[in-house]
Amino acid sequence: MKRVWGYITTAILFFVLIWVWTLQVDSSLNYSEFISGGALFFVILVLCMFNVRKRLPFLPLWPAHKWFLLHSVSGFLALFLFWLHADVLWPKGLYVQILAVLFYGTTLSGILGLIMEKIYPNLLTRVGLECIYERIPRDLVDIRNKAENLVLECTEKTGSDTLAQHYFETLGWFFQRPRFIINNIFGGQNAQTWVMRQCSVLERFLNEAERGYLDQICALAETKRKIDFHYSLQSMLKKWLLVHVPLAAAVMAMVIWHIIVIQVFFI
Repeated sequence: MKRVWGYITTAILFFVLIWVWTLQVDSSLNYSEFISGGALFFVILVLCMFNVRKRLPFLPLWPAHKWFLLHSVSGFLALFLFWLHADVLWPKGLYVQILAVLFYGTTLSGILGLIMEKIYPNLLTRVGLECIYERIPRDLVDIRNKAENLVLECTEKTGSDTLAQHYFETLGWFFQRPRFIINNIFGGQNAQTWVMRQCSVLERFLNEAERGYLDQICALAETKRKIDFHYSLQSMLKKWLLVHVPLAAAVMAMVIWHIIVIQVFFI
């Protein structure tokens, strides 16, 4: 925690320094935008260095967790410097508005990613089941096959198709593929409630032998629910960068073009 506050304090002092400097430049009737813009470009370069560090893990640089902390704090610092540079929350002009949309999108996706990186690992640990993301499709197929085999076996041995009808009308839908993804992403319990309801509503219509098969199918459904939870959260952890990184690259490209235009037409 002390390290976190150290980074935050440094960022605040840096921002205050730039802000005071721009006030002094404004008072002398010069262009303070060069100061705030230069500071913002420097912070953006620091943010880009995090991606370089991840691609070159063999270099004897800071540990990854320190780079992640620096990247997170620098992201918030860049947002405040952007506001200082633009002097408004929403600038005028098509070009700078596009840049603002990309910048805000990058910041928002970064904040969401930071929240997920902090919360999701704890939620996955509490599930009580470990899953390898790349093996989840195969695991779901295995569970579905086991459930369907139990349904067929129950029908053959008991001579009743009550469980089979219920499975193909309701539970079969659940076993087909990952379900309740959006609800899982927000930490909801809809999947657990649905599974418990579907298993309990049929129990009173079954004899003792059929209930044994139902218990096994419900146990598989509970395991499948946990796998779905892993799939939902791990997908977000892996795929949010597919939004964040392209947005950040677009911001960098437009910032460089902005600097070129300033150099050509205003200096």
